[in-house]
Amino acid sequence: MDYSFAFGGAQPPDECAAAEARARWDSVAKPLGSLGLLEDAVVKIAALTGSSDVRIDNRALFVLCADNGVVSEGVSQSGSEVTMIVAENLTRGDTAVCRMAAVARADVIPVDMGMASRPSFGGLVDRRVGDGTQNIALGPAMTRDQACEAIVHGVELARRARGSGRRLLATGEMGIGNTTTSSAVAAVLMGLPAESVTGRGSGLGDGALYRKIAVIKRAIALNRPDPDDALDVLAKLGGFDIAGMAGLFLGGAIYKIPVLIDGFISSCAALAASRLMPSSTCAMLSSHVSGEPAGGAVLKALGLRPLINAGMRLGEGTGAIAAIPLLDMALAVYHGSSSFSDIGMDAYRPPES
Repeated sequence: MDYSFAFGGAQPPDECAAAEARARWDSVAKPLGSLGLLEDAVVKIAALTGSSDVRIDNRALFVLCADNGVVSEGVSQSGSEVTMIVAENLTRGDTAVCRMAAVARADVIPVDMGMASRPSFGGLVDRRVGDGTQNIALGPAMTRDQACEAIVHGVELARRARGSGRRLLATGEMGIGNTTTSSAVAAVLMGLPAESVTGRGSGLGDGALYRKIAVIKRAIALNRPDPDDALDVLAKLGGFDIAGMAGLFLGGAIYKIPVLIDGFISSCAALAASRLMPSSTCAMLSSHVSGEPAGGAVLKALGLRPLINAGMRLGEGTGAIAAIPLLDMALAVYHGSSSFSDIGMDAYRPPES
């Protein structure tokens, strides 16, 4: 099957809109650049959308839910049944990220990308690719066609979100075992040893952590993914959730809607998207640096700097949601502050080199 259309290029950032946004920031009566990365984020959104009138109202968090066959290797504290339990709680608005999203005025949209069994409850967007992935310690997680299908679903979610007037998207995931799959993907894409990219996930002890690292090493050696082919890496080592999030980032670039990266798993999906379509980074905003060991390394590979460094590692999109009020506050200054001329003050000048 040919899914190449889904990876079509995005239009380059609008440098005129970016310059207008930067000029607006520089006219605000405050020291130049004093809101740091918040100013940069607003300028980046302006460049992406082609307008210096940056607005991020009508925002949504997509939580992609999927199961991973590698759980059978004992790489997690809990079993795959927990994925379904949390997915149902997401539909009820009864998880940590739902509470946080209410404060951030963001809608939470849980998506079934491929849990181990079909849900018996409503409220999930159905984008099932399969009944969970296969065990990467025994063979590929999925076929190449399945990886493409999951990515296309993510692109389509972004397209529909744009069509319904969404101005900001956030990424989240729910899937027991997905710190194992994401660590495997990160190790290959960044050329790093498994030990340096693998963490304790939801709280593994030393013995389970060593087993997790060994499983990742075995999976890489057995499947021999091509580090220069991100689709091959996703198909052999990833999950339906990771591939779907990669599609969301691609869709953000194609349809000009900014997408907040969450933590380590989400950033691994963003890294895969950047390898599939380098221009997709124009839509990516980094919310926080994960408490997982390679959280910072993945963001560095993407050329992104996080807004928050709080040691968070909950997942579900909690880090991405936590960044939204910061962006809201930045835009309150951007749109509502007096200029130097308004208050009769000479404008600050850049320091001489």
